[in-house]
Amino acid sequence: MRGPVLPVGGLKEKVLAAQRAGVHTVLLPARNLKELREVPDSVRAALRIVGVSTVDDAVRHALTGIDEFKPEAVSG
Repeated sequence: MRGPVLPVGGLKEKVLAAQRAGVHTVLLPARNLKELREVPDSVRAALRIVGVSTVDDAVRHALTGIDEFKPEAVSG
């Protein structure tokens, strides 16, 4: 769970699906950011897109805005 975040395939479809699902922030491998030119401007404008290079970057951005961890909210 440590190390570099590698590029993924099907970026355009993944970003479009995220926007349709009501997602507001998308974390993408930094090496895929150049592929965003394939995504319509209106979709890019509706999303906060963050490029991440390492798993640590991804975790930091994913947890941004979470003020308090509530263990009781975690099922399992």
